[in-house]
Amino acid sequence: MTAAAMHPAPELTNPVLTCNSGDPRQGAAADAASFLRDFRSLSAIGETPGHGVDRQAATPADAQARAWFTSLASHYGFRTETDRIGNLFALIEWHPGAPYVIVGSHLDSQPTAGKYDGAYGVAAALHASRRLADKVASQSPDGGTRPAAPKYNLAVVDWFNEEGCRFAPSMMGSSVYTGKLPADVALSVTDTAGTSVREALTEIGHLGSGEGPTAAAYAEIHIEQGRSMEDSGTTIGLVHACWAAAKYTVTVHGEQAHTGSTVIVDRKDALLGASRLVVLLREIADHFSGAVLHTSVGQLTVYPNSPVVVPSRVELVMDLRTADEDILASAKALLRAGIASIEAEANVSIDVAESHAWGINPYQPAGVALAAECAAELGLSNREVFTLAGHDSINMKDVVPTVMLFVPSVDGISHNEREYTNDDDVCAGVDMLTRVVERLCNGDLDGASSPVPGTQPGTQPEDTRQEGTK
Repeated sequence: MTAAAMHPAPELTNPVLTCNSGDPRQGAAADAASFLRDFRSLSAIGETPGHGVDRQAATPADAQARAWFTSLASHYGFRTETDRIGNLFALIEWHPGAPYVIVGSHLDSQPTAGKYDGAYGVAAALHASRRLADKVASQSPDGGTRPAAPKYNLAVVDWFNEEGCRFAPSMMGSSVYTGKLPADVALSVTDTAGTSVREALTEIGHLGSGEGPTAAAYAEIHIEQGRSMEDSGTTIGLVHACWAAAKYTVTVHGEQAHTGSTVIVDRKDALLGASRLVVLLREIADHFSGAVLHTSVGQLTVYPNSPVVVPSRVELVMDLRTADEDILASAKALLRAGIASIEAEANVSIDVAESHAWGINPYQPAGVALAAECAAELGLSNREVFTLAGHDSINMKDVVPTVMLFVPSVDGISHNEREYTNDDDVCAGVDMLTRVVERLCNGDLDGASSPVPGTQPGTQPEDTRQEGTK
């Protein structure tokens, strides 16, 4: 039985395949209505009581979203295939044997997440690609010859397990695709219930084979997940770099004891030590004025997690992010000193391992310039922005020319059921992505060099370990 048969997608209304009206405004309105209709169909999959979504990787809801993708792609004339790590591609081939411009994002979500994170980028990619395919297939308005086929073929992708909440690390599918993470290692990762990635993908019918289509370039559009664009009234964000960051896995070691009878001074409470780490990270962020450093602690695992036992072990993750590498170095020094104080004051020991670290992480300047040209052509307000979060484009830009775009997030809310972007902005984003993809397919970024991860102009690489970095 196929995955689509096991997990049928919601019935799709008839999409508008071509817009041949003499009035371009009518064609644009029909395109926008078609996109919004399909996106709302996708948003119903895995919907939560709070009107968000829960589509964690390789769950039945994720499989149903993939069935939606396959059904819509087939309706638009694309063929689909799945690679060895579950990345799902919808392909159109104009030149057999030629590489592909890949465009997309991810359909998986955090638990109780919003409807726009990742999913908007996949739906936008499908529609942008459909519009370009229709343009290539259509005759000119005066009945002349068809436009020449683009230089490169075109593929829309749903990257597997971008979020990393069920299986770590995040950005798993693009990490395997770009060779940063071995497929066998990724497939052997297990969730908290002991189910491996291989088993989960097999269960939903999406364990494929092969390495996926060969990429010539990549484009992705995403919600900003912050409020700088909304605050500045900007429609399109041109992502030029990722913030510098350091991520850690941490184990706080204490000693089990009875919560009632053990004298307080004798306790070695691992949860107390972990709690002080949470406060320490916030204090470090507050130490630097201007909100220039973001810190967080998450995914606490407490052992034995009994109501009458003082915890003996707590595992957690920490991260520090900033656009200033000097601030990051200072924050690390504060963190080291603070951990030493917590160990002494809480009578615990703390093991810290740096899991990932990177400097300011640039995209190709030529891609940023190309995107700015496209926005100007369309009359869309735009400016260069950082991405503070990790995206699959961060992996892709290290191997092929890449364009990363943002649309605004209302109130900057993300990873939350209240996540929202206005219809006018999401539709403008699809128009923008369509033009960018057309230019990439024509080879307009050929020769753009990939930047070295962890560098800024005039600097040397610091640390290039960055697979799975949300």
